[in-house]
Amino acid sequence: MDVTIRPARDDELDEVGELTARAYLEDGLLTFGEEDPYLERLRAARLRAQHTELLVAVDAASDAVLGAVAFVGEGGAFGEVAAEDEGEFRMLAVRPEGRGRGAGEALVRACMERARERGLRRLVLSSTGEMATAHRLYGRLGFVRAPERDWYPYQDLALHVFVLDL
Repeated sequence: MDVTIRPARDDELDEVGELTARAYLEDGLLTFGEEDPYLERLRAARLRAQHTELLVAVDAASDAVLGAVAFVGEGGAFGEVAAEDEGEFRMLAVRPEGRGRGAGEALVRACMERARERGLRRLVLSSTGEMATAHRLYGRLGFVRAPERDWYPYQDLALHVFVLDL
C-alpha cells in the first residue's frame, strides 16, 4: 500500500475540511446539496481537530492528503452514538484520486487500532443509506448493522449505525 496514516497537521486543516465537504457533495451524500446545514460542520476541520483525533491518509511518496477521518475516543463534543466503552469515527472522506488505493480502509483500520489501544469494547459509526460503497467496506472489516441504534438528526434523514466488537 502506498498510503500512510498520520495525524493531520495544523497547516492541513483547511484542506481537510474542504476535502471532506467536497467528497460528501460530489458523491451526492448531502440531502440538501450546497444548502445542507451539515456542510458547514464538514468544513470545520479545525474545530474537529480540537475534539477528536483527526487522521489523514497521505500518499507515501508525495505526502499529499488523500483522505481524512475523525476518531472520537469516548464521547465528547463530536461523539454521536458511542456509548460507554465505545469509540466512534466520523466524517470519513477520500478524494477521488485516493480511491482504489486503500486510503479509506487504512483510515478505518487506524480507528480500529486506536479503539483497541484504548481498551474500548466496540467501535461504532453512523452512515446514511446512500453510502453503499462505505457500507461494503465496513462489512469487509467486520462491522455489522445495529438498526436498534439508528437515529434521525432531521425528520427525513435516517442515520444507520454500524458496530464492530473489538
